[in-house]
Amino acid sequence: MPAPLAYFGISSSGVNLFINLLLLFVAIVWLALIYWTRVDARRRIDDPLLVLCATAAALVPFIGTLVYMIVRPPEYLEDVHERDLEVQAAEARIAQLSYLACPYCHQEVEKDFLLCPSCHTRLRDPCVHCQRPLDLTWSICPYCEAVVSDAVATSRRRDSLAREAPPH
Repeated sequence: MPAPLAYFGISSSGVNLFINLLLLFVAIVWLALIYWTRVDARRRIDDPLLVLCATAAALVPFIGTLVYMIVRPPEYLEDVHERDLEVQAAEARIAQLSYLACPYCHQEVEKDFLLCPSCHTRLRDPCVHCQRPLDLTWSICPYCEAVVSDAVATSRRRDSLAREAPPH
């Protein structure tokens, strides 16, 4: 029977068992770090070649993973994509608030115009009480709480339907 492997010249079986278990634990941690580096790199890096390089660097025990943790991108790809969508949505909201167009000729108009200066289409009616511009679909003035009379509301709806109908 061959003699058991003695580390550092120590032939005690208890110490050798401890060293073997310690080496097994270190190997398991190293393999777990390789796996973690690969998974984390796939969540943070879009280029498959760079993911492969990060995983290859993790093959250098412990130091490779440490270097990857220092140079890795700070955000997940999902967070970057979500932030880009939020920025686009905010830009669209700002553009929508600052730009209004005539529904008939699509020329730029301001929100308090009563008529389109280009095609003379009625955009809004003034409130009979406060003279603020009212949208053609409103039945009450949001500024002074005055009810828009039925005759004015009916004529506005008729005008808006006539504008939406295609010309013959």
